[in-house]
Amino acid sequence: MSTETLNSMGFAKPENKTRVVVAMSGGVDSSVTAALLHEQGYDVVGVTLQLYDYGAAVAKKGACCAGQDIYDARRVAESLGFPHYVLNYEDNFKQSVIDGFVESYLQGETPIPCVKCNQTVKFRDLLRVAHDLGADCMATGHYIQRIWNPETGVAELHRAADVTKDQSYFLFATTQEQLDFLRFPLGGWDKSVTRAHADRFGLVNAAKPDSQDICFVPNGDYAAVVKKIAPQAAAPGDIVHIDGRKLGEHTGIVNYTIGQRKGLGIGGGHNDANDPFYVVRIDPAANRVLVGPKEALARDIVHIRECNWLIPANETMEVQVKLRSMTRAVDATLYPKADGTAEIHLLDAQFGISPGQAAVVYHGPRVLGGGWISGSENKALKHAA
Repeated sequence: MSTETLNSMGFAKPENKTRVVVAMSGGVDSSVTAALLHEQGYDVVGVTLQLYDYGAAVAKKGACCAGQDIYDARRVAESLGFPHYVLNYEDNFKQSVIDGFVESYLQGETPIPCVKCNQTVKFRDLLRVAHDLGADCMATGHYIQRIWNPETGVAELHRAADVTKDQSYFLFATTQEQLDFLRFPLGGWDKSVTRAHADRFGLVNAAKPDSQDICFVPNGDYAAVVKKIAPQAAAPGDIVHIDGRKLGEHTGIVNYTIGQRKGLGIGGGHNDANDPFYVVRIDPAANRVLVGPKEALARDIVHIRECNWLIPANETMEVQVKLRSMTRAVDATLYPKADGTAEIHLLDAQFGISPGQAAVVYHGPRVLGGGWISGSENKALKHAA
């Protein structure tokens, strides 16, 4: 069938016969997504997830699924005239995201709950709802591109055109089956275009600021959330130099992350130049925080688990990899394994690599997949983490 017969969502039928479920967070991005598709004549159905206690949510601003955001999503749908549903997913969210977030911290890791939320509640559970609603596809306001490759007949995941808004790091766990059903209408432009459309539509949330916090973490205080659920995370213990010397006491491993330099409370530096100490490793079994010089953080081999690949990952390949959401992708060699794990050998050693974070693998702009960092090492220094 020729591409001329396909609508913008990729279906060979009229827009008004194409049902698109739009995941609406209440923010400007998903609202513009819904508004544009509705304007184009698609059969739009908005769905918003209530992910935690509504009473607490009402008092929380600037988070993706707070009570105000649910209200804003509903108002956008009402003003434009398409149906909108709010689904209570509190239990799913607690089991799939919050419990894992807390457990990861207790294991001395630095988790990324937004990836888990996309991987489970949003792109697993919500997609199931979209299918139940008879949707042809589901659209979101994420800044990432889904590009159809006519040569392979496969949809590919690519970075957003606006690198400052690119959300590909947080979507590495998207499966090919999910990608076939998903659409990302905003991925090809920058945020200023989205804001302009929001003004044009007169959306009630047109000037709403972008969410900065994790939705269930008030004021960015991750430690407070973990300690409320698992008080043992605040148990004090020793701060130990990597050579074995005790330097002080910590206030609970939940308060420390790999690569941290400030707030260690041990004073002084590790040499005559007074160079600072850094957190090199967290040992939850012994309730210890290990510190050392910056060079002790250098790692050039990264181990990842629970890998998700959007390509046949059965041979060594030259790639680029992002090890934190805010860092640039660096050159590396990927060694995938049959058991769902992989090794990534970095061309140049990197610093502050933390278990619990994601390693996202790219080939140019294309997202190949990735996995969760389980550990790292340095071929020269032989420091394990």
